[in-house]
Amino acid sequence: MRTNFDQLLEAGCHFGHLKRKWNPAMAPYIFMERNGIHIIDLNKTVLKIEEAAEALKNIAKSGRKVLFVGTKKQAQDVVAECAKAVQMPYITERWAGGMLTNFPTIRKAVKKMATIDKMMGDGTFDNISKREKLQITRQREKLEKNLGSIVDLTRLPSAVFVVDVMKEHIAVAEANRLGIPVFGIVDTNSNPNNIDFVIPANDDATKSIEVIINTVCAAIREGLEERRIEKADEEAAAAQAPQNEEAEAAQPKERRQRVRKAAPAGEPEKVAEVKVEAPAEEAKAE
Repeated sequence: MRTNFDQLLEAGCHFGHLKRKWNPAMAPYIFMERNGIHIIDLNKTVLKIEEAAEALKNIAKSGRKVLFVGTKKQAQDVVAECAKAVQMPYITERWAGGMLTNFPTIRKAVKKMATIDKMMGDGTFDNISKREKLQITRQREKLEKNLGSIVDLTRLPSAVFVVDVMKEHIAVAEANRLGIPVFGIVDTNSNPNNIDFVIPANDDATKSIEVIINTVCAAIREGLEERRIEKADEEAAAAQAPQNEEAEAAQPKERRQRVRKAAPAGEPEKVAEVKVEAPAEEAKAE
């Protein structure tokens, strides 16, 4: 799936913020000003989306994870739906400080959820008081709300995709500190300097966010499909290898014999090696 100029225009991706709220670092991506509002150059947006989509496709193809972050109301549903579709982790509630830089502690909280689930399953939950049950249940619900979408994230992600880099500045700062590439939808009021893959576009309209997220997730899906095909080919090749070895073992073996060639008087004899196919009986005996 590729996004073209008309799709971005229809989704309102070109609408920036008021001129007085702009960030001068976004000047290269601004086409013009109209009625006090900056208009984003969608030609550059198309190129940046393609560049980001290709990079995300390669990350997915290599079997690594991309963490999607979109806690603003307009992005929550879109991010959750698209990230689930490609089996990638996502954060749509409050960003917990240290989610990347203090990842071991976050993993402990996730394991706490698993421990509570185990208690509910093995009957331990039935042997505690009603008050303790209520406390544990509330704790489980809170953990599920904030961290339920990253249960399968057992190690740091290989990339972070952010909707509204200004709002998610803590996530961007943590990723920058750890050297994790950041992909971001950047509006005219934001600073693009800390973003590795800048996608200049309107980050306030749901349609604008949706068209961009759908495009990058389609690229991730392609990468996952290519990875699946490659793994299938490798498994087929591995299964075929023993059969090839058996076929080679069944063939008659070759041996080399040294043959002396007569040479003219006064010259040394020449020795050459020739291949001689062993008889079938001899090959079996060997």
